[in-house]
Amino acid sequence: MVSATSLSPQLSSRDQVVPSRSKVKLPPWLEIAKPRLIPLLLATTLGGMALSDGWPMTAPRLACTLGGGALASAAAGVLNCLWEQELDGRMVRTSGRALPSGRLSAGTAFAVAVSLTCAASLLLVSGVNCLAAALSLLGLCSYVLLYTALLKPRTTQNIVIGGVAGAIPPLVGAAAATGHVGLGGWWLFGLVMLWTPAHFWALALLLKEDYRSVGIPMLPVVKGTEATAVAIGHYARATVLVSLLGVLALPSGGWLYGLLVIPFNSRLLQMAHTLGLSPDEVAPARGLFRWSILYLFGICLLLLMARLPGAEVFSVQIGELLAALTPPPAAF
Repeated sequence: MVSATSLSPQLSSRDQVVPSRSKVKLPPWLEIAKPRLIPLLLATTLGGMALSDGWPMTAPRLACTLGGGALASAAAGVLNCLWEQELDGRMVRTSGRALPSGRLSAGTAFAVAVSLTCAASLLLVSGVNCLAAALSLLGLCSYVLLYTALLKPRTTQNIVIGGVAGAIPPLVGAAAATGHVGLGGWWLFGLVMLWTPAHFWALALLLKEDYRSVGIPMLPVVKGTEATAVAIGHYARATVLVSLLGVLALPSGGWLYGLLVIPFNSRLLQMAHTLGLSPDEVAPARGLFRWSILYLFGICLLLLMARLPGAEVFSVQIGELLAALTPPPAAF
């Protein structure tokens, strides 16, 4: 008998993983843009801005950056849906989507993708700079071509390498703020890259029967749930270690960030450990998936908080306190 809380095909519906999906019905043209993914991408864009000396930005430049990023992300979502139209039609979970169900034609979807891409490029070039526009288009292409077309159907490491697409928004934010990408932007890029496998594999544990049915080599399908849980634990620990470098990556307010990030990291490690103990149970995988989203939102919020004037004063005081507590070097 199968446990009611085990990762069975009957419990692998994405609507059960993210219940709001079954409550909010979007028009077809908006559905294919995958708007639910955009807020987190924009949050990491803001994080990249906060890590640069160009923060805070002027309101028009900020609006153009976020607007262009949202349009580029939407275009990537549409192109992803176009590419996977046939695959989606073969899966029970996705067969009701706008394209495979016939509620929207492929021609209309392609026109929407082209329009969104052009609008994003125009907004970023005219309102921000060419580097931010180029990086945004690089993120779009890496998601559609590198992850969706090349890696996803071929390797268990698809999300590890293909995670570069979701890690590019911090670079866009840094480029928008200063015209170049500094060490802080690259740090957040690396952090998102490390965060992505643990986040996505938690979801893949819940949907592994869907992926198995169409031959997509996601890690739980090829290596099993125990190996996936172990891999998630490794990436969660790496994420925590790299997140602490934000103390050094921030231009100011690093100590406040370092203090407030501790509970976020503790919860991530605790949930990864719980999943490792019960890799075949639904609750730990679902909990980790949901928390990982809040975790990245939280990191970006802490980065913004660290750039507030009060955070800078706090960090200076902590630095002075640590310097006072540090014994002087021994004289020879």
